[in-house]
Amino acid sequence: MNLQAALSRNFQPSAVVAGMIMGMLLIAWADSGTIEPLGIRPVPDASRGHDLPEARPTLDHVEPVRETQPEVQEILVGVAASPVSAAGAAAAPVDPHLVIGSETCVKCHENEVKVWRSTPHHRTFDELHRRPEAKEIASRLGIRSIKHDGRCVNCHYTQQVDADSGNVHAIEGVSCESCHGAAARYLDVHHDYGGEHVTRAMESPQHRSERLRRSIALGMRNPVNVYLVAQSCLRCHTTADEELVNVGGHSPGSLEFEFVSWSQGTIRHNFVRTDGRQNDPSSLGRLRLMFVSGMIAELEAGLRATAVATEKAKYGITAAQRTDRAGKRLKSVSQKVSSPIIDEILNVFGSVKLRLNNKAELTRAAEAIATLGYRFAAETDPDSLAGLDAFIPPANRWK
Repeated sequence: MNLQAALSRNFQPSAVVAGMIMGMLLIAWADSGTIEPLGIRPVPDASRGHDLPEARPTLDHVEPVRETQPEVQEILVGVAASPVSAAGAAAAPVDPHLVIGSETCVKCHENEVKVWRSTPHHRTFDELHRRPEAKEIASRLGIRSIKHDGRCVNCHYTQQVDADSGNVHAIEGVSCESCHGAAARYLDVHHDYGGEHVTRAMESPQHRSERLRRSIALGMRNPVNVYLVAQSCLRCHTTADEELVNVGGHSPGSLEFEFVSWSQGTIRHNFVRTDGRQNDPSSLGRLRLMFVSGMIAELEAGLRATAVATEKAKYGITAAQRTDRAGKRLKSVSQKVSSPIIDEILNVFGSVKLRLNNKAELTRAAEAIATLGYRFAAETDPDSLAGLDAFIPPANRWK
């Protein structure tokens, strides 16, 4: 069934016309390369695929699913659906009670913070609320203050609780803790290298491994596992708020987002390996892991976004198509490299329906894929992904 036919089912004539218009807009976006499947095709055209596939999701209106379908339950056996730590858990807005602020981070990460201060992520704090389009969105939704409304703050700002008054207020834009997790719980573990006078350079491999494990368990989204960072990116670059899009007119997300190219350019801050001396590019092996981890994270985020879709409109259609695209990209990857974990992810995805009011099933699938994504980044030998090298965006395509 094509997109327009799917949209017209069970709809009144006026809704059919609106749906057809939306379908044509989506096809136009696809022709511009923004929601087209990867293909995947060698660079320099890695961002474009060959053909626009027929949309898989029909977005049929169904009653909310109250329990997971049997076939999904079988696939989820042995997969933690609700992890208690950052290892496989969904990325979430930071808890203002646990935010310490970048002024604490800068004590050990001066150069990283310097890079951050030159990015749009930092400038959001001073610029976003002044933009006409932001004011228009806020007006449509009845939002009085962008910096205080959780709907906006969750992605565009970092909030903290004032110790004296107990009030919550925005202190920064998209900050260190927006991406790496609120630091109050993990900070002491994160900078303990094995004793009072032991520096990072002196830390033993065994202690480092345990330190990173404990930091992640305490909520840190440490880049030692690239999937944790990819999740942080896709949490906000995939809009998961139906009213914000359909009523407010907000973008449904960064449809052209690609993890390698969006993280290795302006915002890259890889100083740890050289003890702060230089901003090293990531190794080829790490880029391979990032390339695939970004696709997995996009699939997870897309499932979560589609899960909250309740009507056939711009939000639900775009979320479902983007999710379908992410699944097709991963399937293309699975045809080029061997990865049992990717196969598991595709099995989970293939067992769910991208349809309206299907929150329980889609969320459970997303949680399973989150855990599998973490495992992929932690367990995969980068050498096994060498078959993807021709498709990874090169440095001249990094943003």
